Amino acid sequence: MEDVVEVYHRPPDPARPVVCVDEAGKQLIGEVREPLPVRAGRPAREDSEYVRHGTANLFLAFEPLAGRRLVEVTERRTATDFARFLKRLLDESYPDAAKVVLVTDNLNTHCVGSLYEAFAPAEARRLADRIEWHFTPKHGSWLNMAEVELSVLSRQCLDRRIPDRATLAVEVAAWQTERNAAGAKAGWQFTTADARTKLRRLYPVLVTD
Repeated sequence: MEDVVEVYHRPPDPARPVVCVDEAGKQLIGEVREPLPVRAGRPAREDSEYVRHGTANLFLAFEPLAGRRLVEVTERRTATDFARFLKRLLDESYPDAAKVVLVTDNLNTHCVGSLYEAFAPAEARRLADRIEWHFTPKHGSWLNMAEVELSVLSRQCLDRRIPDRATLAVEVAAWQTERNAAGAKAGWQFTTADARTKLRRLYPVLVTD
């Protein structure tokens, strides 16, 4: 926990940007009947019946100090999907960074092994060498600021019926563009001293003679 907290308090460094990554699922739901639009004195209406069209996955990368995020919609969230997202993040979003300081949770696909599963060894090594990895502790995913940003995405963009991945991708891209243009950042205030005081129950108790 202290490792991640201290990472968040590093000064901005374009050569080593701190980027948080997380993923979430979205159920795809279609309409049985065409919804009724808003009219004077009457709100929009939709039928209580709906059609399930499976689920989609959303990878989100968030650079809290720059107010920059990247969201990608995929069919699944396998190790290969995660590795391909990291490659896009490194080569397209941060091509000039010496290393990306990456914060993720401990999901089993969040590891260097995913890169080797998706790419040839030389390419996997190239990508791995550009990542400085930091993991949130077990039951401590709240320390990942990408999780907070996914919550914003859910409230502002995903809290309605979306029928398919293509529509989801368009909606998410529009949200990403607008939020990046606004430069919405995250000001992390929680310090290591706070952790040792407020979360002291999580620290081992030393017994002295």
